[in-house]
Amino acid sequence: MKLVKQLFNFYLNSSIHVALSVYSLTYITLLEFGFSYEKNVLCFVFFASITGYNFVKYFGVAKFHHRGLTGWLKTIQVFSFFAFILMCYYGFQLSTSTLVCIAGFGLVTFLYAIPFLPKKLFLDQKNNLRSIGGLKIYLIALVWMGVTVFLPLVENNYTIDTDVILTAGQRYTYILVLMLPFEIRDLKFDSLKLSTVPQKIGVKGTKLMGVLLLILYFLLEFFKDETHQIKVLILLIMSLVTGASVLISNKQQSVYFASFWVESLPILWLVLMLL
Repeated sequence: MKLVKQLFNFYLNSSIHVALSVYSLTYITLLEFGFSYEKNVLCFVFFASITGYNFVKYFGVAKFHHRGLTGWLKTIQVFSFFAFILMCYYGFQLSTSTLVCIAGFGLVTFLYAIPFLPKKLFLDQKNNLRSIGGLKIYLIALVWMGVTVFLPLVENNYTIDTDVILTAGQRYTYILVLMLPFEIRDLKFDSLKLSTVPQKIGVKGTKLMGVLLLILYFLLEFFKDETHQIKVLILLIMSLVTGASVLISNKQQSVYFASFWVESLPILWLVLMLL
C-alpha cells in the first residue's frame, strides 16, 4: 500500500493528472467541432502541460535547493525533461500558425513563474505574475482556455466564428469554477497580498460565485448556432457535478479533494462525450 500511495502521489505531484485534464478539454473541443482524434495536438498539449506546470511549481524550489534536492523532486525533474523533449517533438509536427499561438501562451506561463517585477510591489517577494493580487486564477483560466479551445481549431484551420467565441467563453468560465475549490483550500496559506477570491468575498461568496458562473456556462450553450440534446444533457450533468464540488469545498478538505477529484472533472466530461 505504501508503494501504491507513493506512485499515486508521484502521479499528482508530477502533473500527470492535471495534464490529462487539459488533454481531455482539448479533445472535447475537437469532438464538439466535428474533428477526430488529433494525435499531434493532443500529445503536444499533454506533454506541454506537464512541462509547464512542473516549471511553474518547482522553479523556485530547484533554484534555491539545487544541491540538496530530495529524491522525489529529482525524479520529477528527470521526468519533466523527457516530457519537454516529447513536447518539442510533437510541437515540430504542428503548423506555423499553431506555433505562434503556443508562443503567446508559453510566454504567459514563463512570466507567471519567473521574477521580473519590482520587489517593492510584493509582500512575499515572489515578483512574478502569479504574485499580482487577484490575477492568478484569471491567468490560469486564460491559458487553459486558449490551449484547449483555440489551439486545436487553429491547427485544423477552423474559422473562428460565433460558436467558437461562445465555446471559449464557456471554457474560461468553467475553468474559473474549477479553480475555486483550490482557492478555498489555500485560504489559510495564501498571502493577503494575493487578494484571492475567498479573501475578497469570503468562502460563501466564492461558492455563490461558482454557482452563478456555472449557470452562465450552461446558458451560453443556447446562444450557439449548432447544439443538440445530448450535448446539453452532458453540460447539465457537468454543471451539477461541478457545482456540488464547489459547494462541499472547505478549508479543511482532503488533501486529494481538489488535486485529484476536482481535476478529474474534465476527464469525466470527456468520458461522457465519448459514450
